[in-house]
Amino acid sequence: MKASISDRPLIRPLPAMDRARQVTDALAEYVQSAQLKAGDRLPAERELMAALVVGRSTIREAIRHFQALGVIETRKGSGTYLLKPVSKATIHMPLSLDTGHLRDVLLQTLEVRRGIECEACMVAARKRTDKDLILIEQNLNEMERVHIEKGTSGPEDLAFHLAIYDATHNPLFRQLLEQMRETFWQFWEHPFEREDFARRSFPFHRTLFNAIAARDAEAAREETLKILEVVEEDIKEMSK
Repeated sequence: MKASISDRPLIRPLPAMDRARQVTDALAEYVQSAQLKAGDRLPAERELMAALVVGRSTIREAIRHFQALGVIETRKGSGTYLLKPVSKATIHMPLSLDTGHLRDVLLQTLEVRRGIECEACMVAARKRTDKDLILIEQNLNEMERVHIEKGTSGPEDLAFHLAIYDATHNPLFRQLLEQMRETFWQFWEHPFEREDFARRSFPFHRTLFNAIAARDAEAAREETLKILEVVEEDIKEMSK
C-alpha cells in the first residue's frame, strides 16, 4: 500500500552550497525515506522549488541528472515518475580521480574520454535519426555563433557533444558522462584559466557533424580523434 502525501517525510530547505548536487541528494533521500516504488509520482516542480528553496533551473538540472541515469521519466501533462528506486548511495558512483594535479587528471580522463567519445560518435553516425541530426546541428550552430562572438564556447561545445551522445539511442553513454561529471566537466571550464584551451579543435566539430550526417562512422571516429588530439596537445602545452 502506497503512503499518502501527508505521511511522507518533509523535504527540508537547503543551505547555500552546490545547489544542483544537493537537490539531487535530497530527492534521492526523499525517494528512499518515503519508500517510493517504480511507478510512483514525484512531487511537482513547483512543490520542489518551494520545499527546497531553489530556482526552477536547479530543479530541472537535478531532474535531467535522474533522467540521464534512467531512474525517472517525465510524462507530458502528467508529471514525473520513478522508474526504479534510488538512494544517495546509488546516484553518485565514485568515478573521480584523487589527485591535486589538474594536468594528470585531464590526461587520465582523456584516455577514458577518447574511447567513449569515439565509440559514441561512430554509433551516432550509424543510428542517428533526422530529428537527432537537426538537434545536433542546432547545437553546433549555437556553438559556432558564440565561438565567433566570444572566442570561446565551453557550455555550447558540451551541449553539442551531449546531443551526439543522445543520438546513439544508448542511454549508457550519457549515464557514464554523468557519473564522471566532476572530471569530464573540467574540459569545458577553461582549464589552466585559458579561454583558448582547445580552440584549435573548433573547425573539426563541423567536419564531425558532416560525418555523422553522412552516416560515415569511420570518418566520425577520425574527426573525433582530431578534436581530442588538440585537447591533449593543449593540456601538455598549457600545463608547462
